[in-house]
Amino acid sequence: MNLSTIQTPGVYIQELNAFPNSVVAVATAVPAFIGYTPQASYEGKSYTNVPVRITSFADFQAFFCYPDPPLPASPAKQYSPEYYLVKEDSQPKKGDYMLIAGSFYSIVPDPTTVYYLYNSVRLFYENGGGDAYIVSVGTYGTQSKKPMTAGTPLINPNVQLNDLTTGLALLKNEPEPTMYICPEATLLSVADNGTLMEAMLLQCTTMQTAMCLFDIIGGDDPDPILYTQDISNFRMNTGSVGLNYGMAYYPFIGTTIMQNQDIDYTNLFGGDLKQLEPIINPPSAPNASVATIIAGIQNPASTLTVTQNNNALLIASQTYSLIIKHVLSDANILPPSGAMAGVITTTDNAVGPWQAPANTSIVGAASLPISISESQQANLNVDAVSGKSINAIRLFNGLGILIWGARTLDGNSQDWKYIPVRRTMIFLEQSCKLAAQAYVFQPNDKNTWEAVIAMISSFLTSIWKQGGLQGASASDAFSVACGLGSTMTGDDILNGFMNVTVKVAVVHPAEFIVLTFQQQMVASS
Repeated sequence: MNLSTIQTPGVYIQELNAFPNSVVAVATAVPAFIGYTPQASYEGKSYTNVPVRITSFADFQAFFCYPDPPLPASPAKQYSPEYYLVKEDSQPKKGDYMLIAGSFYSIVPDPTTVYYLYNSVRLFYENGGGDAYIVSVGTYGTQSKKPMTAGTPLINPNVQLNDLTTGLALLKNEPEPTMYICPEATLLSVADNGTLMEAMLLQCTTMQTAMCLFDIIGGDDPDPILYTQDISNFRMNTGSVGLNYGMAYYPFIGTTIMQNQDIDYTNLFGGDLKQLEPIINPPSAPNASVATIIAGIQNPASTLTVTQNNNALLIASQTYSLIIKHVLSDANILPPSGAMAGVITTTDNAVGPWQAPANTSIVGAASLPISISESQQANLNVDAVSGKSINAIRLFNGLGILIWGARTLDGNSQDWKYIPVRRTMIFLEQSCKLAAQAYVFQPNDKNTWEAVIAMISSFLTSIWKQGGLQGASASDAFSVACGLGSTMTGDDILNGFMNVTVKVAVVHPAEFIVLTFQQQMVASS
């Protein structure tokens, strides 16, 4: 109590804090999705190129999805890829195909209509996701109304490198996200994808608050033998900076995120029934029911909804039903990054960032485009030259589809080759740095140093008790130093710097990773 403030006799109460300052643990699983959305506006305001924090899928729908029309109309389609059946002279060697009336048809998309962010966010929440950031860099682009050539790489010309890098740069002002995800990065060319990945890793290295989740081009339709070229291209295009801030998963996953009501005849041939009718109602085997339904669809006076007409076609034509099944299966092949963000969130909530997000299943994953064996995974885990490890998603008999790996891209590093180590260090660094800011206006003296040491030591003790740090005792698990002669010189104090050194054993007991941060204290003017 300041005696100079006492002006008259009386009873004065001095309140003392019973507890010192404490470290508040920062959030560890907050992904930032960068990509294209159905729309980006809320209450008349545009949210294109604006990072929006959401806490649920309902929030995402409010900001970035089309509103549903009044009943009895069918709900608005938030994502509507277009597919074509292209007649082939012989059985296709690559890609999905069907045999209809003795003829082979390749099932290929219009590449300008393929996007991944919407379904990736759905996968994120299906796997236990929570808080997230969405950076919409634009809405869906113009359709080409042409199918891609079967067997060629899927590149969407509407997905632009400049759009994604602009969205990425916006996150420099957002310290909360801990994961950067660009689901549509695989729709770029290999070179542009590499440029984007290098920019993401560089930004993570600079900010030291987030890791990147990468998908691999070619993981949607890998060749059983030549898939190694896709892996090689990925490793060649990720650069050498910030590798311990990146993690990659392979291959894509066949999901159940899109259901029967999400695909109908409007997704075939650009909605042109004249191209579809000869396939499901051929002159050689006419189907009167199909002809009647199609005539009703083309009749402007028809009051039936798209859903009702689609259900009628599914019943009337087995061929149409099989086509929709194939198209739905192809549309459901998605990059795994969104699902992995949800798995990481669930793991963090159950245990902590020091728990590896591996040996666990993915909710909504039903199939894989390629089955990776033990020996094949060995080549993904370790690359003797670059060290760029890739985590496999594998199918095990009796167990299902499991995430089988938790390595960063820095596979040759003894300290940083595992995802839990890097994520735990980000968690500890940010928590301690933010807590130390409470002392920025305190005198840079022994009392402050001891308070900082006690605060951080108490926090690390709790993390050690939860299993986040290695060691039989707290002294084996960490140490904290702050003071003149240990972390600071006389010049540091005169210049107003407080240096704190924290050593933590994340990988092995008593083998410490050193964390040092410097805080500018208040200085006399």
